[in-house]
Amino acid sequence: MVNQSCLVLIKPDGLLKSLTGNIISALSETKLKILGAKILSVKKDLAEKHYEELKNKKPKIFAETLKYICGEYHTPRVLAMIYYGENAIEKIRKIIGDTNPEEAIPTTIRGRYGRINSKTEIFENCIHASDSPENAEKEIKLWFSPDEIVCPENGKNIYPTSTELQEIKLEKWA
Repeated sequence: MVNQSCLVLIKPDGLLKSLTGNIISALSETKLKILGAKILSVKKDLAEKHYEELKNKKPKIFAETLKYICGEYHTPRVLAMIYYGENAIEKIRKIIGDTNPEEAIPTTIRGRYGRINSKTEIFENCIHASDSPENAEKEIKLWFSPDEIVCPENGKNIYPTSTELQEIKLEKWA
């Protein structure tokens, strides 16, 4: 048994359908800790980096997936979270179910709330979760900066970090 991190995204269709509470409640069964959470609009460059594996394998699906995650079909908002704890990836993926909503067990998140959009052939499955420790690290580093993550009990960051001095420009409220 090993402690792991896992990126979880509640996708635009999940936010549009107000499923965040239901999804977070289902994920609470894992007894994992949330180390970071934020709502954001997904920009195209982030979406391209996140889904880069699809780019050459399935170009049509890649293009439609970018539109989907960037909110062109629903809302431009995504809830990104980092879950942490013992066997986090396995526990979360068991609760969310198969990527294809039609193949997902009906009691899983994707089985309950997902659908296949017949016009785009996109799996509108409400949720994403990292599928391996390597992908979790890559994805978490894409979606979060180290200062947006609350460290687990041992006080160490979940991944190595470094500190640099740089000029900081902050946007202020008028």
